[in-house]
Amino acid sequence: MTNRLAGYVLGASAVVLAMGGGAAAAQDVPTPVVAAAIDTTSSGDAGSGVIVLDLDASHHRLVSAAGLDGLEVFDLAGARLGAVPAGEAGGLDVRYGFPIRGRLETLLVSTDKTDNSLRFFAMRAGAPVEVGARSVPLGFAVEDVCLLRNASDGGLYAVVVGDGGEIEQLLLYANAEGQVDARSARRINLPSKIKYCVADDATGQLYASQQAVGVWRFNGDPEADAAPALVDAAGLGRISEESGSLVLYDGGQGARYLIATDASSGRLFVYDHGAGDAWLGAVSLTGRGGAPIKEPGALQAVGTPLAGLPSGALLVADEDAPGGADYKLVSIAALTGALNLSAGAPQDPRAVSAPRFPAVVAVAETVPVGSPGDAADDPVIWADPANPSDSLIIGTDKKAGLNLYDMQGRVLQHLPDGKMNNVDLREGFMLGGQPVVLVTASDRTNKAVAIYRLDTEARRLVNVADGVQPTGQGDPYGQCMYRSTRSGKTYVFINDSNGEKRQWELVDAGNGKVRAVRVRDFAFASQVEGCVADDATGQLYVAEEDVGLWRLSAEPDGGSAMTLIARIAENPALKDDMEGVGLYDLGGGRGYLVASSQGNDSYAVFRREGDQAYLGSFIVVADGARGIDGVSETDGLDVSSRNLGPGFEHGALIAQDGRNVLPGENQNFKYVPWKSIAEALGLEVRR
Repeated sequence: MTNRLAGYVLGASAVVLAMGGGAAAAQDVPTPVVAAAIDTTSSGDAGSGVIVLDLDASHHRLVSAAGLDGLEVFDLAGARLGAVPAGEAGGLDVRYGFPIRGRLETLLVSTDKTDNSLRFFAMRAGAPVEVGARSVPLGFAVEDVCLLRNASDGGLYAVVVGDGGEIEQLLLYANAEGQVDARSARRINLPSKIKYCVADDATGQLYASQQAVGVWRFNGDPEADAAPALVDAAGLGRISEESGSLVLYDGGQGARYLIATDASSGRLFVYDHGAGDAWLGAVSLTGRGGAPIKEPGALQAVGTPLAGLPSGALLVADEDAPGGADYKLVSIAALTGALNLSAGAPQDPRAVSAPRFPAVVAVAETVPVGSPGDAADDPVIWADPANPSDSLIIGTDKKAGLNLYDMQGRVLQHLPDGKMNNVDLREGFMLGGQPVVLVTASDRTNKAVAIYRLDTEARRLVNVADGVQPTGQGDPYGQCMYRSTRSGKTYVFINDSNGEKRQWELVDAGNGKVRAVRVRDFAFASQVEGCVADDATGQLYVAEEDVGLWRLSAEPDGGSAMTLIARIAENPALKDDMEGVGLYDLGGGRGYLVASSQGNDSYAVFRREGDQAYLGSFIVVADGARGIDGVSETDGLDVSSRNLGPGFEHGALIAQDGRNVLPGENQNFKYVPWKSIAEALGLEVRR
C-alpha cells in the first residue's frame, strides 16, 4: 500500500456549512481541493504526522507515526529518508527549544501502543534520535499525546489521553546525562474514550476530543483548576455523532482558530479560538480527482510559510484515501477563505517565550499535611545559631494544628491543637527568668491566641499558654509577632477576617505560662491576613488582600495612621489576593520585603528601607529532576537571611504550596534558597 503527501490549493467545489445546531443546513461555498499527490511511505498506516521545521527550509521534514514501522521520515517532496524504531507509534507531537545539557533541541514525543508508554526523540541532522532515559509507562490504553509549554513557568508537559477517558499530564525534563524523562503532574478523568488532544502554549488551554461526547477545553496549567468547559457536543451541538481530531492554528490577533473533525461526517469545524471558541463554520475536503476525504485523521497546523503555501498549512492524515492511506497538506488560506475568514500572519512555532517572571526552584519540600483540601497555610523559620543544619520550620495545618519540620521537610512533631491559621515566633522572650523561643498562632477553633515555647534541644513545641487566651474576635485569622527594640516587650498581632486587627502584649504569667494582654485595636476596610513586623525599625507591614501592602507603626501607641506602599491596581505584576509577607534582613536597616501575589502565582520583592520601592517579582517552578513541583496559590510564607544549613547558607524562602502536584498530594511547604532568588533578581545576600 502506498501513502501520498498531497498539497491543497483553493478551487471551486462544494463545502458543507453548518448553520445552527445538529446536522445543519448546507450551502455552496468555495472549498480547498488537491493540487498534486506524490509517493511517501510504504507502510499501511498514516497515524499522527508532524512537519518538523529547520532553519534551512530545504531541510524541513515530515515525521510520521507509522504504527509498527516506528517513526518514518520524509522530505516535503515526499521522498522517504528513513525510519527509526519506536514500537507501535501512534500519537506524535513536537516542540522546539527543549533544553538538553545546555543545548536547545527539537523534541519529538510519541506514544508506543505496544506497552502503552511514552518515548522521546531529538531531531538531529534531520532524523529522530531516541533520547529517553526510559520508556515511560502510562498504565492505561494510550490513544494520543500532545505537548504543552506552560506559559506561566516555561515547563514542557506531555498530555496523554486514553481509551478509558484518562488525561495524564507529565512534566518533561532532561537529567544530567542528557536523557529525557517524565513525572506525572496530574490526572483528569472523563468517563469514555478520548481519541485526540491539542494544547495552546500561548493561552495554556488544553483541548480533548471525547469520542462519544464532544470537545472539551481545560486549563492546562497543572498548578491551577482544570476548569472543564464543553466546546461542542454530539447531539446537543454541531457534532453529528463522534468527535474526531483537533488542531490549533495561530495567525495572530483575529485569526486564531480551533479546528476539529466531525468524525461521522468527515467535515472540519472551525471555531474562533480568540473569542471563547465560538463556532465559525464547517468545510468538507476533497482529494485529487474530487474524491471526498471521508474520515480525516490526525491533524497538525504549520504556521510557518511552506513552498506554495505562504499562510502555512494543515497536515491531514487520510487513512481511507483511494489507493492507500496518505497525508495531505491543506492551504490555511484556502481553508479560511472558504469561510470568509482571515488567515492572519503565520506565527513561527520555533519561537519560545520566556516565563513572565524570573524563575527559581525549590530544593526541598515538607511532607504533605495530613488534612486534604486547602489546609497548609503559614510557616515560620527558626534558625539554629549553633548548628544551622538543625534549623526548624513550623507550619500550620489550618484544619488540624501545627507541624514541626526539619530542613529536609520531615515531620518531627504534630500538635493536633485545633484550626491554627497563621504562626510566628520571636527569640529572647523571658519566661521564668530564662530566654525562650516563643511561638504563637491564631487559633480559630478556640478563637484565641495559641502560645508555645520551642524547646530547641528536644525539638518540640510545648504549650505555655496560661489557659485559653481569647481574642474576642469572631474569626482570628492572620497573625504575626513583634519585639520592640524600644521597650524590649514582645507582641502579637491578630486580625479578624473582617479586617479588624488587635495587638496583644505577651507577658510572663509567673507560673511558667504566658498571658496575652490586649493593648491596641485598629482596622482595615477589607480582609487582611499576611503581615510581618520589622523589629529594628518598629514598622508593621500588612497585606490587605484585594488592595495592597500597608505600612504602619508596630508600637502599641502607634495609632491607626498607615501608608499604602504597593497598590495592586497600579502594579501589573501584582494580582489579588496579596497574602503572605516576609522580611529578608541584610543588617543595618537594609533588606527586602517579600509578598505573595496569589492571583498570578508569583512573589513581589520590595526594598525594606526608604519608600519600599518595588524591585521585581519571581516565580517558583517545577524541578523535574528533583521531583519537586512549582509553587502556586501561596497563602503564607516566611523569609530568613540566617544560615539554615547546607544549600541555605544565605537564608531561604519557605512558602505554602496551594497545589502540591508531581504527583497530586495534600498541600505542603516548599524550601527555596535565597541565593537563587538573589541571582534571579540581582539582589544581595547576607554574608
